[in-house]
Amino acid sequence: MVSKNNQIMQRDLDVIWHPCTQMKDHETLPLIPIKSGKGVYLYDFDGNKYIDAVSSWWVNLFGHVNARINSRIKEQLDTLEHVLLAGFTHEAAVELAHKLVNITPSKLTKVFYVDNGSSAVEAALKMSYHYHLNKGKRKPIFLSLTNSYHGETIGALSVGDVSLYKETYEQLIIQNMQVAVPVDQSIEAANVALEALENLLKKKATEIAALILEPLIQGAGGMHMYHPEYLSGARVLTEKYDVHLIADEIMTGFGRTGKMFACEHANISPDFMTLSKGLTGGYLPLSVVMTTDDVYQAFYCDYNEHKAFLHSHSYTGNPLACAAALATLEIFEEEDILGDNSKKSDYILKALDKFHSLENVEEIRQQGMVTAISLKGYDSKERVGLKIYEYALTEGVLLRPLGHVIYFMPPYIISYEEIDKMIEVAYEGIRSVSKAD
Repeated sequence: MVSKNNQIMQRDLDVIWHPCTQMKDHETLPLIPIKSGKGVYLYDFDGNKYIDAVSSWWVNLFGHVNARINSRIKEQLDTLEHVLLAGFTHEAAVELAHKLVNITPSKLTKVFYVDNGSSAVEAALKMSYHYHLNKGKRKPIFLSLTNSYHGETIGALSVGDVSLYKETYEQLIIQNMQVAVPVDQSIEAANVALEALENLLKKKATEIAALILEPLIQGAGGMHMYHPEYLSGARVLTEKYDVHLIADEIMTGFGRTGKMFACEHANISPDFMTLSKGLTGGYLPLSVVMTTDDVYQAFYCDYNEHKAFLHSHSYTGNPLACAAALATLEIFEEEDILGDNSKKSDYILKALDKFHSLENVEEIRQQGMVTAISLKGYDSKERVGLKIYEYALTEGVLLRPLGHVIYFMPPYIISYEEIDKMIEVAYEGIRSVSKAD
């Protein structure tokens, strides 16, 4: 008898093309059909459960099927499911925008709703370019950091530094440049990178609209991390050379780095901040571009002046997604989430001490509730991350390594017992691929 998991898997493979996936892999690598979720666990149709150690692509903050978020969405569902946000508004969007203005850096006073992370980056890029155009300046180039990732739509892909993407879509991407990211989390590395940034801005600032960066942690870039001093210095330099600073906090926002937003570690206020992923607690697609009154005023004009911002999405500011986001922010307001996260991140880092004894572990790094373990001694063709992923699934943990980087980014509600299991499974998985064994 064919199991329910296998039935659904085959029906899926007949029709669905999955993201970030070489579908041929699934000739040997089974898909995992998920029936339900609860807390940090995902359950398949055959009764197996998995700790969601990557928060389902970094979005889930407070666990699956969270009672509070569920209740808020159900209440909204019985009131209003959707309305266009052009010429109309609704209470959830208004309330959420005010909350976001209150909790983000001080100069961010305007909220532009979009519906996913890549689209938020696209909107911020367009807004920056259009701002300069409205000021009589043509600045067509965007600057980003080496090893960066900002999404996979054309504009977002253009300002990233993933060689495979850029080589494949080279003829489609917009004008961009990269400047070196700090090589590690030291203040010395930050200062070296800042010197390189200023040298470039001295030469090209009149052509550069904005510098876009992932504050403190480059997510898809192997969870590479750097010192807050780089953020502080980059803010000073971008203001000095009339270049916008776009803080892409789609992954780092809402407590992941130990503060509500990564920019707070450097006490800076960027010109734009993009937010998504954890915004709705991992429930529904929603993103925003936060910006300043100065940017807003550059587009404020009579219609025939042709300065209005040209960007829209059908599901902009969707009421159900806004309701999920409101419930998520209320949890932060009423519970000491950041304090609890600090204790858990310390516990995780201490528990990783024994990983240093593994000969294939190169480095362990952490920023808040993001912990990464870089492996050494492998080439890209060995796909060691895939082997660890498969092993972890057999032990009831969902890890999704980034190449040779194993990382933990669990929901904030994870218990210490569940942390222990997550770490032990990762340890055994890494040990199992050690060439010394």
